[in-house]
Amino acid sequence: MKPPRVTLDQWRTLQAVIDHGGYAQAAEHLHRSQSSISYAIAKLQEQLGMALLYIDGRKARLTEAGEALLRRSRDLVREASRLEELAHVLERGWEPEVRLVVDVAFPSDLLMRALREFVPLSRGTRVQLREEVLSGTEDALVAGEADLGISARVPGELLGESLLEIEFVAVAHPTHPLHKLGRKLTAEDLGRELQVVVRDSGARPHDIGWLGAEHRWTVTSLDTAVSALRHGLGYGWLPWHLIAEPLAAGDLKPLPLREGQTYRTPLYLVFPAPDRVGPATRQLADILQTMVTGALGEAPDREFRHNAPLSGAD
Repeated sequence: MKPPRVTLDQWRTLQAVIDHGGYAQAAEHLHRSQSSISYAIAKLQEQLGMALLYIDGRKARLTEAGEALLRRSRDLVREASRLEELAHVLERGWEPEVRLVVDVAFPSDLLMRALREFVPLSRGTRVQLREEVLSGTEDALVAGEADLGISARVPGELLGESLLEIEFVAVAHPTHPLHKLGRKLTAEDLGRELQVVVRDSGARPHDIGWLGAEHRWTVTSLDTAVSALRHGLGYGWLPWHLIAEPLAAGDLKPLPLREGQTYRTPLYLVFPAPDRVGPATRQLADILQTMVTGALGEAPDREFRHNAPLSGAD
C-alpha cells in the first residue's frame, strides 16, 4: 500500500474552509495567512487530481467529489485525534484495556449502567467483559486473566471488597406438580421431581443445588434456566432480580418448602493484583460500587442486599 500523499493538516484546512465559509475565515480560525490556506487547498486538489471546491460569489462550495471526500476526511481527522489522545492517556499511565470478569448472578442491568457511566470517563480504555458461572470467575482471577472481578468467592490468595448479596428463591411454574400438592414441601417431594441447575464454568466445578435430586437437567445460563422453569420444565433456585417479572406475571411461583426456600450468595469485587491496579480499573471499580449502593437504596428489600463485612478467603 502506498503511503498517503495528503496530510491531516490539508484535510483540516479543507474542513475549516467549508465550516467557516471561505479562505479568509479559515485563515482567521487557523491563525494562518490566507495565502497558506489557498496553497494548501490547491496542493490538495493537485495531489488528488480533482477539483474539490468552486467559488460561488464570495463563498467556497464543495463539488460532488469534494462532499464525499470531506465526509470521510472528518472521520479520518477524528480518529487521528483519538489516537493522539490515547497516546497521551498511555503516557499518563491509563491502561489501554480493562479485563472485567463477572459472575452471571450479578444483575446485568446494574452492570450495563455502570459500563455506560464509565464510557465518557474511560479516555479510550477498552473493556473486555467476560461472564462466568461460579468457579469460572475464580479461575480467571487466579490465572491472571482479569484486572477486576465480581465473584461469589474470593480465592484465598486474593483480596475482595464486599459488594452485595443475591437472594435465590426456589420456584416452579404454577401448574407444576409440586404446587398441586397444596402443602409444605419436603426433601422427599423434591427428590421425585426434575431440578434445573446452571453448569459451573470453572475447571473444577462446584456441584450446587439440592444434591438429593435424582433427576437433573443442566443448562449453561441463568436466562435459560428461567426460560425452562417458565415453560414448566422442573423447579430450581433462581436469583430474585431475574424472576421478579415472571413472578408478577404469574409464570413462576415460589415453592412452599419447609426449609431452604431461599438462600443468599455474596458477591465480592476482587482485585487480582491490588498493588498494580491502574487508574482505569480503579475508576470502573468505583463506578460499580457507587452504582450498587445507589441501586440498593432504590430496590425492594428482597431484590439484593449488601454483604457488610469485607472478605479475604472463603
